[in-house]
Amino acid sequence: MNLKGRVWIFGNDIDTDAIIPARYLNTSDPKELASHIMEDADREFPKKVKPGDIIVAGKNFGCGSSREHAPIAIKAAGIQAVIAKSFARIFYRNAFNIGLPIFESTEASEMIKQGDVIEIDADRGMIRNLTRNEQYKAKPIPAFMQELIASGGLIQWTRKRLRDI
Repeated sequence: MNLKGRVWIFGNDIDTDAIIPARYLNTSDPKELASHIMEDADREFPKKVKPGDIIVAGKNFGCGSSREHAPIAIKAAGIQAVIAKSFARIFYRNAFNIGLPIFESTEASEMIKQGDVIEIDADRGMIRNLTRNEQYKAKPIPAFMQELIASGGLIQWTRKRLRDI
């Protein structure tokens, strides 16, 4: 799996309330959630983000509550991946469960700048910064987790497996 996109930078400890504010949790509609993505961190972000963009953040991305709304909102906004120094464990699982690729890389988190265009080789765990002509190593996504992403998440993967039986 190869991904390529423009980067948006966020800091450390971006919690699920910053990703999708609690006042919007009265819906589970992905499109509605996406229209409020990261608005408490950057009021204009929902208007600026474009399909194919990538979020790069610091440590502990997705901390806070265990709501699935956060990765759903990210994916529904068209963000194709998140790179961070580290992820909260529940966010990590929720991201793969809904088919959102995430990558851990301290180097990429520290070196990539807002607006850079990057390319991610998920199989090898390599991130190329096309703007700065740099390369960073990320923890590769295990084959099974890539299968979940390719299927669109755990539910779709399970449905396919049950049909194949």
